[in-house]
Amino acid sequence: MRVSVVLPVIDETASLEDTVETLLLENSGDIAEILIIACAKTTASALRVSHELINKHPGLIQLRLQQRPFLGGAMRDAFEWASGSHILMMASDLETLPGTAKELIAVARQGYDIVTATRWTHGGSIQGYGPAKYVLNWIFQEFFRILYRTALSDLTFGYRIFKAELVKKICWEEFRHSFLFETIVKPLRLGATVAEVPTTWNPRPEGESHNSFFQNFVYFRIGFKTRFMDKSALLRATS
Repeated sequence: MRVSVVLPVIDETASLEDTVETLLLENSGDIAEILIIACAKTTASALRVSHELINKHPGLIQLRLQQRPFLGGAMRDAFEWASGSHILMMASDLETLPGTAKELIAVARQGYDIVTATRWTHGGSIQGYGPAKYVLNWIFQEFFRILYRTALSDLTFGYRIFKAELVKKICWEEFRHSFLFETIVKPLRLGATVAEVPTTWNPRPEGESHNSFFQNFVYFRIGFKTRFMDKSALLRATS
């Protein structure tokens, strides 16, 4: 197993450093590369920390400028750039606990196409959600769990490890945060095998969220569209 870790960065500094150092401390034998994906809005301080990490771990960390827009665009670019047998998608703001990565990797060794972190099963939790957001998120999960006839408990949390061959053959569409939902519903439609690992979600300790409230409604569009698409339309055209 050679894992390519994808870390989009905008204004994360201490949390980016904590994420990278924890990943390498606990998974150094499995990580082939860490792709830090920057954009035009990435702050000078975040770039400085990125270069410090590159200098500290030469040959292991790359800083790449995304070509497509927004979070989904960054991830889609990284999917194409990744050279590992597996791709670990996570955040650099500590909302995706880096300590969970070793469990995701361990379960992925069992041969699953995807192993995804869940906040909604025994052993998982969500800290910092208000009551309304908590209930609405749960209702959303339950609705699409039934629609897709899956036992998965968390379909929207973008903390997952994939077989690289899977993500490279799927035709991705989304550019914003809804891409995180797309990365589970399209594989489910294609019959991918998926396992879950419990984790805890905590609010980011620095910077600010770049996902607007109204973008959440886009999740419904990709969820319904994917559920009723012809499976052949989910795959990239081959030459």
